[in-house]
Amino acid sequence: MSFETISAFATPFIASAAFVTLNEMGDKTQLLAMAFATRIKFFKVMLGVLIATLLNHGLAVAVGTLLASVPGWQGWVKFIAAVLFIIFGLWALKPDKLDDKETKRHGNGDVATVAIAFFFAEMGDKTQLATITLSAQYSHAPLLVLAGTTTGMLIADAVGIIVGVLMGRKLPDGLLKLIAAGVFVLFGLVGIWESLRETFKMQPFTVGAIVAAVAVFALILGYTLYKKEKTARTI
Repeated sequence: MSFETISAFATPFIASAAFVTLNEMGDKTQLLAMAFATRIKFFKVMLGVLIATLLNHGLAVAVGTLLASVPGWQGWVKFIAAVLFIIFGLWALKPDKLDDKETKRHGNGDVATVAIAFFFAEMGDKTQLATITLSAQYSHAPLLVLAGTTTGMLIADAVGIIVGVLMGRKLPDGLLKLIAAGVFVLFGLVGIWESLRETFKMQPFTVGAIVAAVAVFALILGYTLYKKEKTARTI
């Protein structure tokens, strides 16, 4: 096999992996990985990220260009993702069950929770759009582009997870849950603001009022859940 042939197949993978790794540093998905790592085991978070990335970037490689031509789809996806972020944030404050059967069931759902969160987080994100561009540039090797972007996501999110794990060793469990909840709810509120402005073309005052109302609701519900969780830990 000639050098040119090897280069033709190695370049799509290396370029895709490097591009995504660098662009994901400090991105919201890396911060989400960090937040999840304060509550869920490393292996489960990484498995969830892997599943979500394969599905999301596979969609980008296969039909991303077609979806991009549909007016308004990105705005709706961002809105749904924003609502899910708030739900996940409140879920982080939910009191843990001490029953062994319940713990096992809940643990098996952690991977699905991470996968769903990351799948919607990447919909319409710059990394998904970059995957569309990379697959068009390297149209002869779509699977290598998918493998490269997936590898890049795993590398970047692994860094975030390691940071989250290190934080988890130094911070109290209750504070960790508050941090995780805060990250998710903040992303959710920002996402709602952006989608209402961009997709529904609402005026800033109206959007601000809606976001403020959602924030107050999330704060009250979050405080209630946190008090219940704190009470459960003291029993």
